[in-house]
Amino acid sequence: MKRWLAILLLAPALATAGSLKPLAAADVPALLAPPAHGERLIALWALDCAYCEPNLQALARLQQAHPEAIELVTVATDDMTHEAAIEKRLAAAGMTAWPARAYADATPERLNYLLDPEWGGETPRVLVIRADGSRHGYSGELTTKQLQALTPNP
Repeated sequence: MKRWLAILLLAPALATAGSLKPLAAADVPALLAPPAHGERLIALWALDCAYCEPNLQALARLQQAHPEAIELVTVATDDMTHEAAIEKRLAAAGMTAWPARAYADATPERLNYLLDPEWGGETPRVLVIRADGSRHGYSGELTTKQLQALTPNP
């Protein structure tokens, strides 16, 4: 009985473990497609980024407050070969509940350009894609004003 209880308690953790998926150039159009409703926030971050974890956590809180209106996806700009380190950092930040991707292309600069031609590659970066097809990007640590702009109107 104790064994089954332990398995049941570990099942959610195991379900999210290893959920990191590669992001190649062919995957970018689907990621950038407008959502059916609300907005998709694509949180671009890197292992060596000091402001990325607080940004990820702020976006997670925003999504949790508006689960029907906001879809959150994290994208590590680090290569997928760093999978263990990326997953460890996401777990430490409490970000395992959201879809996670990591670069898996021989030319990361190409992925940067495909994601946002206006972006210079700095992290953190948040791409906002709305159901109406409009897009906006924010670079750097998110301010209170920027987070308010991301908050859906009731």
